[in-house]
Amino acid sequence: MIGSISVEDVSKKYKQYANRWARVANSFSGGRYYTPQEKWVLNNINFSVKSGEAIGIIGQNGSGKSTLLKLITGITNPSRGRIDVTGNVAALLELGMGFNPELTGRQNAQMALQLRGFDNQTIQRWMPDILEFAEIDSYFDLPLRTYSSGMQVRLAFSAATVIRPDILIVDEALSVGDVYFQHKSIARIREFKKKGTTLFFVSHDAATVKTLCNRAILLEKGHLTLDDIPDNVFNYYNAVIAQKEKDQEIKRLESNQKKSMTRSGNRKATIEKVELFNSQGDSSRAFKVGETGLIRCQIAYKSDIKNATFGMVIRDRLGNDIFGTNTFYLNHTLTTPGLIEVEFKVQFNLGYGDYSITVASHSMQNHIEDNHDWWDNSLIFQIIPKDSHYFVGVSFLPVEVYSKQLMHEGSEHG
Repeated sequence: MIGSISVEDVSKKYKQYANRWARVANSFSGGRYYTPQEKWVLNNINFSVKSGEAIGIIGQNGSGKSTLLKLITGITNPSRGRIDVTGNVAALLELGMGFNPELTGRQNAQMALQLRGFDNQTIQRWMPDILEFAEIDSYFDLPLRTYSSGMQVRLAFSAATVIRPDILIVDEALSVGDVYFQHKSIARIREFKKKGTTLFFVSHDAATVKTLCNRAILLEKGHLTLDDIPDNVFNYYNAVIAQKEKDQEIKRLESNQKKSMTRSGNRKATIEKVELFNSQGDSSRAFKVGETGLIRCQIAYKSDIKNATFGMVIRDRLGNDIFGTNTFYLNHTLTTPGLIEVEFKVQFNLGYGDYSITVASHSMQNHIEDNHDWWDNSLIFQIIPKDSHYFVGVSFLPVEVYSKQLMHEGSEHG
């Protein structure tokens, strides 16, 4: 079955040396003068993945997640047990793994596709697509050592996914990239999933795993503790593992960050500007829970358009629609032609995290029949905590709690 994985009684150990000289002594003496300690990082792991399944791998640092992925990709071999993988595999593991810092981005991308077994003609045909998706411009022909960590992620993900694999393995590398590229990458992963790619995804992010995966595996200190639906696995995980880091205020996104947006439409109207302001009228990309934001847009209508409509959709970083509306639904008439400014005043009763705004000009209630200009991910903003009670989820609901004592301890009932 193409895109399947079978892991049977797999264990992995590494040798630990007191220092580098102990390693040298062990090598030259054949182990006669120094015996290294053995550390088992995986113990008797058993599971199978069917073609087209999406599996989330969960666990604290040091639980064996990355080692398991290296075994599945063939980077290292198990000390015991057997792993069978069928189908073409693309892997995005530790940042920079397999890349040569002295080679250019183009050369590293070519090498990555060569390792997947593609011929030179095929590789050259896909080079423009890698560059377009990675959005690294002239850096493509510069040495990898000149790249930022985010640019390395862009290149690695683009090269790994330019040709849809049977199995895609991602090990949290996307967490290094910028928010815009995370949105873009998740969209491609979801597209692959729909087309039947088997997904093996390591993440601490419950929302990502629950959205992308139909199953999750929990590793603890090298042991497979639980294999179930993501909700059940995370409920257990959150119950037994204390949260290590306190909530921290999310840093503002840089407003001048260069982005390449997806746009489509017949251009009967064009969206000239999209901006986001706080209630004081200052340009902003970070809002506390419950704060008011002003989404202000300018649209140029080239002619008189009957039932001209302008709308917006707020999405979370996984691409899920959180809220959307338009002037048609709000019974607001737009006067065309000319340059029109539309402003939506929104109270951001949202959960903590990153969100994007998509805007569109069209006729009537939706863009299906007469789409003028659809601007995907036109802006990205963040919701950060405020001085209120902690909560989970994508929506903030005002809530109060009350209690009363119904019976005193020691009193008789009835």
